[in-house]
Amino acid sequence: MNYKIIFFISILFLTACQNTTTKKTLPSTETVIKDTIEKTPKDNVVEKDNVVEKEESSEGFITDQKYRNIGFTLIYSDNLIHNKKINKKINNKELIIFHKKIYKNSFVKITNPENAKSIIAKVISNDAVFSDFYNSVITTRIADELSLNPNDPYIELVLFSKQSTFVAKKAKIFDEEKQVADKAPVEGILINNIGSSKVKKNKISPQKFTFSIKIADFYFKDSAENMIKRIEDETNIKTSTIKKLSNTKYRVLIGPFDDIKNLEKSFNELKPLDFENIEILKNV
Repeated sequence: MNYKIIFFISILFLTACQNTTTKKTLPSTETVIKDTIEKTPKDNVVEKDNVVEKEESSEGFITDQKYRNIGFTLIYSDNLIHNKKINKKINNKELIIFHKKIYKNSFVKITNPENAKSIIAKVISNDAVFSDFYNSVITTRIADELSLNPNDPYIELVLFSKQSTFVAKKAKIFDEEKQVADKAPVEGILINNIGSSKVKKNKISPQKFTFSIKIADFYFKDSAENMIKRIEDETNIKTSTIKKLSNTKYRVLIGPFDDIKNLEKSFNELKPLDFENIEILKNV
């Protein structure tokens, strides 16, 4: 019996020794975690912060490559700065614009609906401050090339896709075009008659002013009626109407207006409703 007791005690002693050795050789979990945290570069944290900031800064900017807006533009002049209608200057000799919601360095196609003339322009700023009534600020060179009426500068503006090969070519020659523009006088589009020393300027024929504000198109008539109710409840506007375009398309309009001041007043009254892309339609 004494041998059995001694043998049992020996086994217990050897087991205890083995457990002690294992504890000493296994690395501490806390130490591993601590080392990992200390070795993680701080740059990784900064990168994450930058990603968040980038997402926040992109809020409100247009990423839809099908973006289109038709309405009034603001033709730049130094008087706008003096009268505090805008806070930034722009070079009137270039094919460039200000836009509040399109990313800087994007390209847009600007068309004059009256004569179908169009040009490609570059967005050089999206932080210029000007009235929301205008969908952009353009240079006098653009206005002249499109033969815009300065009293009725009505344009269609379309954002070009980044994949557009035409835009890619335009980007390549933009700097060259800019150099030419810097040297060219801004006096409108001039037409030289062969065999004559006289020079003519393009004439802009005056037209009757009739515009309506397009709020949106709806699939159901009930939805359009609810929108009109909201406008009447939250603003002083009482001239909203529904135009049936088809059995599944109902357009909510405000107007028509025969002068730009009342049009702009109603447009600005809609601002608290925070509509995404209000357009101004002509002769509807």
